[in-house]
Amino acid sequence: MTPAPATDITLPARALVVDDHPLFCDALTLTLQSISDFDAIHTAGSLQEALDQLDADSEIGLIVLDLNLPDVNGLDGLVRLRVKAPRALVLVASSMAENAMIAHALKAGANGFVPKHAQSGVFRRAVETVASGQSFVPDGYIAPVSDQQGDCEDALTRLATLTNQQARILQLVCEGKLNKQIAFDLSIAETTVKAHVTAIMRKLGVHSRTQAVLVAQEARFASG
Repeated sequence: MTPAPATDITLPARALVVDDHPLFCDALTLTLQSISDFDAIHTAGSLQEALDQLDADSEIGLIVLDLNLPDVNGLDGLVRLRVKAPRALVLVASSMAENAMIAHALKAGANGFVPKHAQSGVFRRAVETVASGQSFVPDGYIAPVSDQQGDCEDALTRLATLTNQQARILQLVCEGKLNKQIAFDLSIAETTVKAHVTAIMRKLGVHSRTQAVLVAQEARFASG
């Protein structure tokens, strides 16, 4: 069981809820408002909207993130948000609450993990726990030990070295798009895409686009 947080806790003044279901965003916003008098609680329905919100408000100190977003797969969004906001507290709220997924999310940089449909009291305890400097996991969580977990953690470590632009390009590579198509989608020169792909392969320690895709898939295997 996660230990109880200290009573004297300073919560971040500004928060961001990232989920593509408006009703859940609204419900979680109300839950956060019941926990603390936040100066602002932003919402985003995609990873790119979340990144834009972080650009617009550098004071966001708490991010509540669903892993299933329309523009990312698996843990990609978490990795990219952690790169973008290294000092923010990140609390994953997901229906994929298996032990392996919780372990991977914590390894990818989450401060805590809450099953998506947990009661509001659990969300309150989770927010207060991560704000106190501790990790939060659901009751009954058991850290898995397997070779597959080790492979995933290694892939996550390498993916975390990518810049946000490189991560976006890798996502498009994983979708099977060619450099020319990626350049069109991102409104950049094809030579720039080639340079990014080369840098991505170097950071991931691979020698081909196919190997880069395999590393990305390794990091998101647990999401199915």
